Formats: sequence, structure tokens, C-alpha cells
Amino acid sequence: MPKKTAKWEKILAARQLLELGNAASLEEIREAYRRKAKQHHPDTVPVAPGQEPPVAMHLLTEAYQTIIGYCHTYRIPLEPGDNNQDDDEDWWMKRFGQDPLWGKTRD
Repeated sequence: MPKKTAKWEKILAARQLLELGNAASLEEIREAYRRKAKQHHPDTVPVAPGQEPPVAMHLLTEAYQTIIGYCHTYRIPLEPGDNNQDDDEDWWMKRFGQDPLWGKTRD
């Protein structure tokens, strides 16, 4: 098991706060942030004067930005690796099938 660095600990904490699994698409990350924001936004959740909300919005936003920042800097392979069992089309669709530019067109 790889050693956890401060960067990874921050990513893991962000993942837990947003209640994400071990892997998530950008859309799943956005949906998790929106769901949590609806649950904890100070305009929608009444908080007694002088008390802190259960989860502060700035912590949710930091968690979201941490994970999105990681996604934007992470390099993904653009060709199958040695352990890949997918054929070429399945490999492509798993990575880019939902992308309106590269995925299959809808009829």
C-alpha cells in the first residue's frame, strides 16, 4: 500500500466529506458537491444564532476544489495498458463515451 502523503490525505478527506466512492466521474463529483451544498447551505438550513452549521460551506467548497484540481492535473492513459481486458471500442467508451465531442452521437 502506498504511503499517504499530505496531498493524498487532503484528497481522501475531501472524498469522505463529499461522500464519494473510490472512483468518480467529474459529473459524479459535481453532483455530490451540489447535493451536499443543498443539505448544508446557510440559506437553506436554519442555524441558531451563535452556532456553527454541521458542515461549513467553505469546507465543502475546499473539498470540491481539491478533488477537481486533482482531476485537472492527473494524466490519464490514452492507450490500453498490459492488464486491460477491454477491446478497443469498450476501452474508448469507458473513458470518453459520455463526452459529447468524442462519444457516440445520439439519434
